[in-house]
Amino acid sequence: MYRTKTCGELRLADAGTSVTLAGWVQRIRKMGGMTFIDLRDRYGITQLVFNSTADSSLFDAANRLGREYCIQVVGRVSERESKNPKMDTGEIEILAERLQILSPSLTPPFTIEDETDGGDDLRMKYRYLDLRRNAVRRNIELRHRMTILIRNFLDAQQFMEVETPVLIGSTPEGARDFVVPSRMNPGQFYALPQSPQTLKQLLMVAGFDRYFQIAKCFRDEDLRADRQPEFTQIDCEMSFVDQDDVLELFERMARHLFKEIRGVELPPLERMTWQEAMKRFGSDKPDLRFGMEFVELKEAFAGKGSFSVFDDAQYIGGICVPGCAHYSRKQLDELTDFVKRPQIGAKGLVYIKYNEDGSIKSSIDKFYREEVLRSVLQKGDAKPGDLMLILSGDKPNATRIQLCALRLEMGDRLGLRNKDVFKCLWIIDFPLFEWSDEEQRLMATHHPFTMPNPDDLPLLDEHPEQVRAKAYDFVCNGIEVGGGSLRIHDTQLQEKMFEVLGFTKERAEAQFGFLMNAFKYGAPPHAGLAFGLDRFVSIMAGLDSIRDCIAFPKNNSGRDVMLDAPGVLDDKQLEELQIRLNPSTKD
Repeated sequence: MYRTKTCGELRLADAGTSVTLAGWVQRIRKMGGMTFIDLRDRYGITQLVFNSTADSSLFDAANRLGREYCIQVVGRVSERESKNPKMDTGEIEILAERLQILSPSLTPPFTIEDETDGGDDLRMKYRYLDLRRNAVRRNIELRHRMTILIRNFLDAQQFMEVETPVLIGSTPEGARDFVVPSRMNPGQFYALPQSPQTLKQLLMVAGFDRYFQIAKCFRDEDLRADRQPEFTQIDCEMSFVDQDDVLELFERMARHLFKEIRGVELPPLERMTWQEAMKRFGSDKPDLRFGMEFVELKEAFAGKGSFSVFDDAQYIGGICVPGCAHYSRKQLDELTDFVKRPQIGAKGLVYIKYNEDGSIKSSIDKFYREEVLRSVLQKGDAKPGDLMLILSGDKPNATRIQLCALRLEMGDRLGLRNKDVFKCLWIIDFPLFEWSDEEQRLMATHHPFTMPNPDDLPLLDEHPEQVRAKAYDFVCNGIEVGGGSLRIHDTQLQEKMFEVLGFTKERAEAQFGFLMNAFKYGAPPHAGLAFGLDRFVSIMAGLDSIRDCIAFPKNNSGRDVMLDAPGVLDDKQLEELQIRLNPSTKD
């Protein structure tokens, strides 16, 4: 046997027993005639003791070990004289009697410690070493535990786990597809699924009633901290349900996960319309851990001064930042530079300081009388010591989005976005369509199979931009964790949706004819939802990036630096696929 115990399970009650351990050398401490080695495995760390007076050859062998050597040790459990209360095994040590090197190790390129000296790129290149670190391994263990809890919960609710294909047809209506050439069908391509959307709808037509899958999904889109080219969804679909049924069930699942993982009892979740979320927070994923709700100020300034920026604006909004009236000119200039960054796009920032002594100071006090500025402070419920920050613009929602970025920045600066506090809610009543400047047409806000709100069906012909969707998002701490909708199950309504989206009948038939034909065979009313597993785990673990809860993630350029992928194919593979590269791109 390679081991009789793990490195994390021995306790004082085991003193006197003979054990065999196997693992990696974490640390070596040489103290005269004694050598102490911390042996690590997935389960913990145990201290080994090698005594020169007991066995000089064994002592010499121990001194020749290096960090990350994989070894096996036989010894006797003994009570430690100097106990370590920070370790689960800190009351015992192993008096070594035999040592075998199972595999030597080169010196690692970074320290395998919680506080490592390795940068992101280096750790990603040697991810198999990075995964040995407790801090990283715990995230993967948390992910495992969450998936087990999810599977057990859904199984108890009569959901059936069904695997859907990874090689499917392309559906370019959403994000960009990853495409896969077919050797057996030259010039034709599969696509990797952005989600199993149409397939899970077909399972409802097939009568499976309740489906789920921990599904791999793929999107060829620009990356950021909460995006990867491949990601994992908790993908679900249900038949004979309405919106309340779906929200109630998956709210219970979220409540179950927070209680089991974090020991947090979630209260009943607020349901906020998309319109209200944009008006109050400038975001369809508002962070409710702190206040600073938007105050609309167009009327407060109208006709009460002469400031062309406000006079010409369609929207003026502000936030009241508590306790920041002391901000210096330098700090206010930094905030101005922040909102003027290209990613945010505001043209400037207006402030009103409500000083502790009751006086006020503003960047626009030469344009408005003091009583006007005080009325603005009153409208924002400002107290002495507070700071009002104001943005304006021609497009209300665009300006609200800019103000949202400023709100979140102030939340970060004031330490109000505590990762151990969880504020969750549902966002409902999304617009069914949104305008795409790139496509110069209406696009489906979620996807083309989303059910319009029945009350808005008369608007589909003349004012489709006003139609609300029977769609919903689960939001936690300002992060969209999941979302879904009621689905269209009527062929004629689905055809109408494609028409509004600019599909010709031929294109709709070519891409989605299989689904519309299926609807002709008694399709049940159905709805679904998908949680982003990576995002959900990262929230539970308090991480800034989903990369840290994925075993082998890609970097910000979409590359796997460990496998050096993507890479080039050799000429023979390209010939078999009948693919010819442009000579300028082949290298």
